[in-house]
Amino acid sequence: MTQHMQESQPKTQSRKNDDRTLMPWSHRLPAWARLLIDLIVGVAVGMIGTMAHRMGASANIPYGLVLAYVLTAIATWSARSRDGATGLALHLIGSSLMVWTVMAGYGPGGDAMIPVGFGDSASLPYFSNNVGYFWLYGVVLIPLVMLALPKRWFTMPPREADDAPENVSDESQETDNAADQPVD
Repeated sequence: MTQHMQESQPKTQSRKNDDRTLMPWSHRLPAWARLLIDLIVGVAVGMIGTMAHRMGASANIPYGLVLAYVLTAIATWSARSRDGATGLALHLIGSSLMVWTVMAGYGPGGDAMIPVGFGDSASLPYFSNNVGYFWLYGVVLIPLVMLALPKRWFTMPPREADDAPENVSDESQETDNAADQPVD
């Protein structure tokens, strides 16, 4: 019996050590690399969302804005899951700097990347006239709302090992293994 207890301890300890290796690759990196990823992803979200937010606005069906919001929400969730409020803050800095300074200005050829407030708004659809405002404020509002949400919503449970059966606790596996072991 004591031999079984000695054998099961290393298995339990190794399983706890393996929990870290079962996390997504970006969660296993050193802290500086994870924070750099949060910043770079924020910049990418700002660029991609700015390019997408006007799709469908001229037809008053802003599917591009919805896609940009979904992209922002997923990336923000990932940043907070990976590094907590610090990661979320870096993501917010990267995305809002990209949207508010770089992309809100003029893009290639002198065209406005985020056009807002047209003079003759009576002849334009509602979203065509206002989608730029929704994107400018939404890219900041989504991370702020996610910052106020409970921390437990942003935890990443480790995946099960490939050789371990799902929905079975560690204790029941150990007792099953003990029953299979011959007693001296």
